[in-house]
Amino acid sequence: MDQQQRILDEFYNNNNYAEDSNMSYTCPSWAPILGFTGIACAVVFANIGGAYGTARAGQGIMNMGIRSPELLMKNIIPVVMAGVLGIYGMIVAVILNGKVSPPGTGTRYSTYSQFNAFCHLAAGLCCGFTSLISGIAIGISADAGTRAVGAQSAMSESWKKMGFTGDAGGQANSGNDNLFVATVLIQVFASNIGLYGLITSLILSQQEYSCEYSQ
Repeated sequence: MDQQQRILDEFYNNNNYAEDSNMSYTCPSWAPILGFTGIACAVVFANIGGAYGTARAGQGIMNMGIRSPELLMKNIIPVVMAGVLGIYGMIVAVILNGKVSPPGTGTRYSTYSQFNAFCHLAAGLCCGFTSLISGIAIGISADAGTRAVGAQSAMSESWKKMGFTGDAGGQANSGNDNLFVATVLIQVFASNIGLYGLITSLILSQQEYSCEYSQ
């Protein structure tokens, strides 16, 4: 009986059955699918958010430019903020792509573990969805804010043409500046949402567990 057990043990060891079982559980062949899905989510959703934010902010800026063309460049800030969201997705995608490892050279084993795969998927989703929400927030706030700034500026110019200079004119200019500052602050805090997702994604991407195998 002992001799039979010894023969079986030698057979399994020589054919790496135990190692195959361990590798299949911790580093399955489908694990890279999750990693590449995380990469795709980071790029796609971040750029959707950036595109929506740019388009929505552009609508407000063009509407404002009809009545107050002198404020066009001053209110271009939300377009820049929305465009940065796409860069967040690209940064995370490049980092994750360098961490999705192929099977070892000369072996059939994959060293890319389930742990890495789920971490990278979570990282991509964090960056992608937070950038998407951030882009929506930037676009909506920028659209409303730039229209309001343009309307107040046009109203101030109308008062000046009507001869209201003194306190009324000063209050109008001061109110226009305050409204612009408030609009920028809203957009800054809206863009911070995407930054939080980027930071979380970078932290998740540093988590790593690789399977070890003996040839």
